[in-house]
Parts: sequence; C-alpha cells; structure tokens
Amino acid sequence: MIYKDAAISANVGTSTGAFRTTNINFSTQDIGTAKLSFHLFKNGVPLPLSAVTGKLVMLMADGSKFIKNITIVDKQNGKAEYVLTSDEIKHYGKVQASLNLYYNNKQSLGIIKFTFEINKDLIDSDIAPSAEYYIDDFEDLKQSVETIVADLQEKFKDLDNVETKTGAQEKADAVQSNLDTHTSDKANPHDVTKSQVGLGNVDNVQQASKQDFDLHVSDATKHISTAERSNWNAKETTTGAKSKADTAERNANTYTDQHINNKSNPHGVTKDQVGLGNVINDKQATKAEFDTHVKDTTAHISAAERTKWNGAQLSKITNDVGGVLVSIADTDDFLDRIVKAGKTFGTFYSTGKPSNAPSTISTRGYFHFTSSDASGNGIFGYVIAIDYKNNMYTNIVDGNSGWTGWRRLTSNADFENIAWQNVTLKNGAANGDRPFQYAKWGKLLLLRGQITAPREVVIGSIPSSMVPSNGAVVLVSTTGITGICKLVVFGTGDLKLTGLMSNDNNAVTGYYMDVNPIPLN
Repeated sequence: MIYKDAAISANVGTSTGAFRTTNINFSTQDIGTAKLSFHLFKNGVPLPLSAVTGKLVMLMADGSKFIKNITIVDKQNGKAEYVLTSDEIKHYGKVQASLNLYYNNKQSLGIIKFTFEINKDLIDSDIAPSAEYYIDDFEDLKQSVETIVADLQEKFKDLDNVETKTGAQEKADAVQSNLDTHTSDKANPHDVTKSQVGLGNVDNVQQASKQDFDLHVSDATKHISTAERSNWNAKETTTGAKSKADTAERNANTYTDQHINNKSNPHGVTKDQVGLGNVINDKQATKAEFDTHVKDTTAHISAAERTKWNGAQLSKITNDVGGVLVSIADTDDFLDRIVKAGKTFGTFYSTGKPSNAPSTISTRGYFHFTSSDASGNGIFGYVIAIDYKNNMYTNIVDGNSGWTGWRRLTSNADFENIAWQNVTLKNGAANGDRPFQYAKWGKLLLLRGQITAPREVVIGSIPSSMVPSNGAVVLVSTTGITGICKLVVFGTGDLKLTGLMSNDNNAVTGYYMDVNPIPLN
C-alpha cells in the first residue's frame, strides 16, 4: 500500500499548550493515502503504549470536527498512526489537531497539538463539503443522544390516546374466533347450489365407476371389430361352400399324390434359398474332431491369461519378480550407472558406497529419463532416492550442463526438533532463571534465556558457522527496570552488549536474550 507518510515525533512533557506548526501538506485527492505517523517519547525513551487508547482530534477549516481512535502499531517502541478517511480529506484548508492518550486506569495525557494543511486539488474545484461532526467515543455522544430522546418524548405525549396493545389483541382475538367458527362450518353456510359449481345437468342417482366403464370398453368378447364385420359379410353360404369344397378336394388329392412322389427337386430350390449360400461344397470336420480341437488348451488362451497379458508392463520398472531393475555396485559411479542403465525409467538399489551417491547408507529409488541418446544413455531426466533413515534426495541431469547436484528435501522434523545449545559465557557473564542458549532453525539463528553480564566486553561466544558472516545487531530488553540494550553478534561468533537505554541505568539487573530470529544470509 502506498502512503503519503507524515512523521510526527512528540515528547511527553508540560510544553504542549501551543500548536506546533508543521510543513505537512496533503491534497484532497490523497484518498486513503494521507497517513499521520506518531513516534512518542518520555525523557528520551520510547513511550510504551500498552493498555491505552489514543484519540486524534481534528478541527477542519470549515468548522467540521472529527474525533477518531488511532492505530497503535508498536506498543513497545511508542509508535502509532492514523490514515485520513475519504470524508475527512475533502475538508480542505488549515487543520488544527491534537493527540491525547487515555489509559485503562482512568489516567490520560495530552501529548501534542499541531497544525497541517489540506490543499484543494484542481480536479476538486467544484467540491463544497458541508460541516460534519464525528465522534469515535460513546461518552462524547451521550449528551446528543439525551437531547434526541427528550425531543422524542415531547413529540409522543399523545401516545396515551392510542389503542393499547392489550385492547388491540382482544379485538383481534374476537375477529379470529368468528373467522375460525365460519371456516369450520361444513353445512354449506352460503347455500351453494349444484348449478353454481357447474353440475346443473347431473341427476342425483348412482353413477357407474370409471373402472367399471373401462372394463366394459375393453371386453373383446362382447364387442365386434371392423375386420370381423368385413370378414363375416364376405363369407360363402353354407351350401355353396360345401359344393366347392368337395370338387376342390377331389382334384387336390390327385395332384398332391403326384407332387409328393417327385424327388427331383421339382421347385428348383438353390442353396441360397435354404440359407447356405456361403457354404463351399467341401468335406466338413466331424463333430468328434471339432470337440477335440475345442478342448485343446495349448492352442487356446483362457480369460485369465488374456487379462494377465493385457495388464503386463510394456516397459518394466522392476525386474520380473518385482525387485529393483538396476543394482548399483560399490565400484560404480552412482550417477554414471543410472545414465547408462539402458532404461528410460525404473527402480534402483545402492549400498551407499559408490561414488557420487546421495547418502553413505543403503538407498533405493526411482529414475526417469525424458530422452536418451542413440546408445540408450539418458541425457535429460531425474532421480529420486530415499535412504533407510528416511532421508529423501533428488537430482536432475541436463544433457547440456550435466547433473545439477543432490538436494536433500527438508522435512518437518528438521524444524520441529530444534537442538538448543548453551552459549559459552565469558568475562563474568552468568545465566539467570533461564540459560542463555542458541539454535539454528533453517536459515535463522535463534537466541533465548536470561543473563547478568557487563557491557562493552565480550560476554559469550557461539560457533561462527551459526552466525551471519557479516554479523548482526539486535535489541534485548533489560530486567530490573524497563529499558533496551543492543546485542552485537560478530561474524566470529563473539557476543557483546552495548548502548543501554533506560530511565535509570543503575537499576538494570540483567538482560532478556529472547530476540527475533536473526537471518544467516
């Protein structure tokens, strides 16, 4: 977020009567970006801002007044800020402001009174803000609220003439009772007739049910069909039909006897007509021969064999019994053996003794090459290896630049199981309630503990491998009285206290060494 940040320093004292004129200039277009940053001191030491509420009072040039809570950003070092709202920034002109602190124990402090300017931007030439009054505190609004309540009481004096809630409820209950009685009356209270409901032509007699009607309609025995009516109308009379039938029978018997005795395919039937057009006039295998062939399990495969073979590896990643595909001997170059395995991808095993191995203990893993040369050697790909102590390593090969080097993956255990070690104390430094200790956490140096120690001399040391190469400076808190002191961490690993700040340096009894993590880079 971008701000126009106006820094204001103030020391708590008795000289806050007059307004301090500042050179702070905001614009009416500084919407959400006009920030007042306060740094508060008392007797030259940062003023603690715990258990306190800060109020910023702003009296605008047009008479508008705003009382707002500030945001405390650093309680220990006395830092707070306030960003003007879009409503406040439009009140251009000279602004008179004051900052006050209100403690939870009912104490309060007037910190500073100052002025600043809000200039009207050219794009805002037509704005004319009306006077506003905003208070971010209930107690300041109490009087205004009481005035509003008194006005409302005056306006509603005639409420005594309004129907009471009890009376209104009794009337509503009476209406509801009448309505319920009418609704439950099933004796046709409105004398509705059959004509009014659209049944004026219906006689008050028992009707056949729809089920009875449907059963009668579907009775094919009782009803005649159109085809049956046509057939019956076209039938021969009984006498005529019998005469014709007798003559036809005599002629048919003679012809039928002759036709039945003709075995020379009198109708010229072909193999196509009997559904055997594709059959060749060759000798066929016997049923016994066919059955023998069907039972031949050597010539045929089973469903289980088909499933097994269809699911087999086209490119193996293990050997035939499920073990590793490539074994790396103790005399091998680990990476060279993987490259020249003649496999695009697969599994491997190493005792950890070959050169260029990721670990000195037995390791298993997986390799995959995305491309190979004409000899089958991998030229682009990666290797993932895990040793039996659950450490994982990766490496990538680039045909243009070679292997990039092994990288061990950092686990959560590396961060959760921090190994704390005691600082070697020197020149009279001594541990307090908690020992002075250090630890390395990833790329950070951690310190903790409580000590008594002199200043301006080396009070202890830690290994140089555990500190930033160029050293570092951090702040520690004092015991005995509120204060701060600089802890210098040298690149050699030596530690020194310097630059004490407190209200009474003689009251300092020791130092809390619990500091923010120190980056090692």
